Amino acid sequence: MIPGLHVPLVIELTILALAIFLGFEVISKVPAMLHTPLMSGTNFIHGIVIVGAVVVLGTADDTTLKVIGFVAMVLATANVVGGWFVTDRMLEMFKRRPEPRSEEKPKQ
Repeated sequence: MIPGLHVPLVIELTILALAIFLGFEVISKVPAMLHTPLMSGTNFIHGIVIVGAVVVLGTADDTTLKVIGFVAMVLATANVVGGWFVTDRMLEMFKRRPEPRSEEKPKQ
């Protein structure tokens, strides 16, 4: 074993690598038509990261943890807001537009 390397860190890096691989495989199989709705939905789910960042900031004693928690909160908030705008714009495409009224006066 490598001196100074903790077993939980190795397990966490393994899980991260597997999650990256699995995420890439799943997203690459999604048809292009469904990609935007899928991504806008997952951006909303990203709000869980905001909760995690609040927990990290609430228990942080170290300056490094405070910086990491703050950066995580800023990035997660930007992702959630961006997801909201993308979803709103996507839903606007499906709304029916009112037909233009013809306000022509009868010809005399």
